[in-house]
Amino acid sequence: MPLVSMKEMLITAKEQGYAVGQFNLNNLEFTQAILQAAKEENSPVILGVSEGAARYMGGFKTVVAMVEALIEDYDVQVPVAIHLDHGSSFESCAKAIHAGFTSVMIDASHHPFEENIAITSKVVELAHFHGVSVEAELGTVGGQEDDVIAEGVIYADANECEELVNRTGIDCLAPALGSVHGPYKGEPNLGFAEMKEIGDRTSLPLVLHGGTGIPTKDIQKSVSLGTAKINVNTENQIASAKAVREVLAAQPEQYDPRKYLGPAREAIKETVQGKMREFGSSNKA
Repeated sequence: MPLVSMKEMLITAKEQGYAVGQFNLNNLEFTQAILQAAKEENSPVILGVSEGAARYMGGFKTVVAMVEALIEDYDVQVPVAIHLDHGSSFESCAKAIHAGFTSVMIDASHHPFEENIAITSKVVELAHFHGVSVEAELGTVGGQEDDVIAEGVIYADANECEELVNRTGIDCLAPALGSVHGPYKGEPNLGFAEMKEIGDRTSLPLVLHGGTGIPTKDIQKSVSLGTAKINVNTENQIASAKAVREVLAAQPEQYDPRKYLGPAREAIKETVQGKMREFGSSNKA
């Protein structure tokens, strides 16, 4: 099945009351694990690729070629989107689009509001011309993800969210409402009242960044308030690293990467399958 944009899968998820997981690619094994999980769960899936991870793997074109080849080799028949996570500029979004990405996030949230609108509108114009979906962010999601570092959390403003959506034509919105990238220090404190207001005023599928470590009850409440995309990366990285450490601790002389990366791949797959069931996307392909 060819790669698709996020637009239809998120509209359907919002209407039917579940969320599609975005699981970030870090290398071949992550890509294999996530696609295998999606196939076995019969779940739509979004493959997130940060600019840093794309550089690590060789570049945007390499990532697209790898994903497309694995979809063919594994005979994956579920909807798969490949999405630029936290695109830092119009130029990076354009490179991803021309490389074959089917969705991009333009993160201009650190710019003044009018500049955010201008940059986002430019990305939307190019992306929609190519049938590519666009995600944008308002406010500040705390923590660190690759090149994206944010001190503290700044809640998105509902008025600005509504104006951004109306003036840019984006397909989904990531309002910062208390989630963070990376592990949480204490209990997450999500702004559900703000989430409801933003969801009601924009009518768009909402995106929850920093999905690792958020309790199931909060996930379910977020989904009920219009969150249709939930991003997970740290949890998969932790599961992968744990599996590698366990193999090498038990077999300190082991040097064949397949012997420790294979178990890491299996740990990622199991983690992703658990998330798909939690988000409600299993058997929704």
